Amino acid sequence: MKICFVVNSIETEKCGTTMYLVYEAWKRKHDVYVMGVGDFSFTNTEKLTINSTYVSKNASAESPSEYLELLKGEKAKESRIVAKDLDVLFIRNNPTEEGSSRQWAEQAGVAFGRMMQQEGVLVLNDAYALSHAFIDKLYFEELPSEIKPKSLITRSKKEILEFFEANKKKMVLKPLEGSGGRDVYLIDKNEKNLNQIIENIINKGYVIAQEFLPAAKEDVRVLLLNGRIMEKKGKYGIIRRVSGEGEFRSNFAQGGSADKSPLTEGIQKVVNVVAPKLIKDGLFFVGLDVVEDKLIEINVLSPGGLDHFGEINLPDFSDMVIDSIEKKVEYKEMYEGQIENKVLATMA
Repeated sequence: MKICFVVNSIETEKCGTTMYLVYEAWKRKHDVYVMGVGDFSFTNTEKLTINSTYVSKNASAESPSEYLELLKGEKAKESRIVAKDLDVLFIRNNPTEEGSSRQWAEQAGVAFGRMMQQEGVLVLNDAYALSHAFIDKLYFEELPSEIKPKSLITRSKKEILEFFEANKKKMVLKPLEGSGGRDVYLIDKNEKNLNQIIENIINKGYVIAQEFLPAAKEDVRVLLLNGRIMEKKGKYGIIRRVSGEGEFRSNFAQGGSADKSPLTEGIQKVVNVVAPKLIKDGLFFVGLDVVEDKLIEINVLSPGGLDHFGEINLPDFSDMVIDSIEKKVEYKEMYEGQIENKVLATMA
């Protein structure tokens, strides 16, 4: 199998979920390539190509972190590949991590992913689904209200203040586009800088005002594969993210720590409601952030968490992801392109 992973850039890539997946595919002796979101190349007279980096199959790496060192080191090799010669393109770049000087990079991975999909390459997640769900907090609003906290999306300061009053003067404010807990505020009646906070977020775009859920200090990240919770030997791909002292955000990027969580009725309810849409849309690998029986975030662009499972003695689920991709490639070859990408993307 020839598989290429798209990241923001190899130079800035850290040893997270993507590297765990890359390393698992490399261990199996697949042809594994990694590219930055700026490494596509296209002219209207030639075939779409990608400039990628790879580590020799004969190299020695005993962990994802060692693999990443090789990928960034002098022994890594470069290869220019005709895009349609790939079996799989796995889009894993996170647009919200791009700085203001790289606005061009935010949608490039998905845009070129659509072109590769048209050329018959299996693209995960489905590139058209990613385009539709690119602002994942808007995609979130397409889901049934029974599993969501009350929320408002607006750029009107007046409407935000009305929402604040209607929700007993307690709410969470965050930008519509963003991740990692950046610019997320818990607002209550004691907040003295409310107007300044609202104006600061409005200046960056649309704002989400969301009902505050007290249990959000310990939200749960649930990883779904083909619309199902990842499970191995009775253990589930579920990790509780516990916020640090004096911090209501539980994101790992904000100092949150990992802990175990059982599969509760509330979590299963959320999954049962969300899964049919994810499967229909072709969203193969997705992260859900759940508080009790409410979904507070959905990540379809670059869900993470696999790299924290070992901290709480959960198995490495990377092999399940690569197993599933291998099966999809088999199905694709078996049916000679008769199954459309978004259907193939979520076939178990």
